[in-house]
Amino acid sequence: MTRPAARSRRRPLTLLAAALATLALLATTAAASAHQRPHPPAAKPTIVLVHGAWADASSWDAVTAQLQREGYTVVAPPNPLRGLSADSAYLSAYLQQRTTGPVLLVAHSYGGAVVTNAATSDPDVVGIVYVNAFAPAEGETLLGLLTSAGPLDIEALFDAVVYPGAPEGDVDLYLKAPVYTNVFAAGVPAKRAAVLAAGQRPITLSAATEPSGVPAWATLPTWYVLGTEDQIILPSLQESMATRAGSTITRVKAGHLTLVTDPGAVTKAVKAAVRATS
Repeated sequence: MTRPAARSRRRPLTLLAAALATLALLATTAAASAHQRPHPPAAKPTIVLVHGAWADASSWDAVTAQLQREGYTVVAPPNPLRGLSADSAYLSAYLQQRTTGPVLLVAHSYGGAVVTNAATSDPDVVGIVYVNAFAPAEGETLLGLLTSAGPLDIEALFDAVVYPGAPEGDVDLYLKAPVYTNVFAAGVPAKRAAVLAAGQRPITLSAATEPSGVPAWATLPTWYVLGTEDQIILPSLQESMATRAGSTITRVKAGHLTLVTDPGAVTKAVKAAVRATS
């Protein structure tokens, strides 16, 4: 026969054990639930599209539209085309004042030299995608890179205009219409190429002869869309710059305006860069 006093002592102990077991079960369930809860997706970077010489931000229209359809925030700032250090400073100010959160820079042609000099000014920049673009090393000039394969006939390629306030010897360079439509815009339908040629924005001669600074590609991951039929920046030069920068290379059968003639290939490379840096 069990004594009443013993029963009264065991009952609190039994209740305490049950409570502890319940708490342990709840803790295990909460831990499992927390483990199974999906992590919030990383924020998509702002895609900053930087145009090159003899063009403007509208050259990115098709790429912009594709990226926007997939939910990306895209901006295509004006590139002043006044000088490498000045244009790089302009882009740096734009990044710091007009973007928040992670940024992926995408640059075409001369724009590649600009982002190479500007990218490290903003710690939010996560990478660079070059599209038929210059990726100079410190001390290199664009004219020097272009003439590494042979001399250029400046007078045959350009119309020169002395602009107000120009330093002595500096000029604005416009591509001659036949050069623009047949070489720069190779692969673009003739009527559209003629419209683009009519609205081309010039670059200063000094921008092409100013030495580049410490390259951002030395410390940032890079991707390179290489136009295998480019007659402005020869594919061999693109290959050497991309390899030196450690870029992931995408080769596209296209001329210098790959962003116009094959925007899907450019968009695909941008998305690959986003995945790699997220």
